[in-house]
Amino acid sequence: MSATILGIGSRIKHAKYGIGAITRVTPSTYQVTFMQHGNVELPITAEMEVIEAVEPPKDALTLRDVERLLSNLLEKWGGLQETVDLADRWKGGTLILKPADTSLQSKEIPIETFFHKIVMARDRLRVMEQQINGTNKLSDEEKVNLQQYITRIYGSFTTFNLLFKNKNHQFKGASTD
Repeated sequence: MSATILGIGSRIKHAKYGIGAITRVTPSTYQVTFMQHGNVELPITAEMEVIEAVEPPKDALTLRDVERLLSNLLEKWGGLQETVDLADRWKGGTLILKPADTSLQSKEIPIETFFHKIVMARDRLRVMEQQINGTNKLSDEEKVNLQQYITRIYGSFTTFNLLFKNKNHQFKGASTD
């Protein structure tokens, strides 16, 4: 076989499996459907006779290209953020909300659930910040006013910083520097 990459629909003959058609192509393998053996995954370098070659599309994207594109899109538009870890001392813990009225029941929430909600709120604030900065419908003064408001919101959330494992993930409000 030549070093040419075959496209889906190419017909080949393999010494062990007989005649088959390529039904899927990955960067390193072909999935070939054989009449007697069903689907077989073969390395692209496998010995086979090409009966009828179908060229792969010239503009085909690799899986890596698609992953990179999706990752960039999600990061830019979906607010995808890095993994944020809960401080080890809180893992497996429970947040207990106990009402002052003793006739009412307490509410227990897994701390991981509560922490996840806080991180989601933080990430959504960041996305809103990016959207404010990226819009051309607001004046610079309006953008600054909204940014200051968001900074004050971050400041309100600093109480929850003790839950974060890494300081660089914590909320930061307006500083006095």
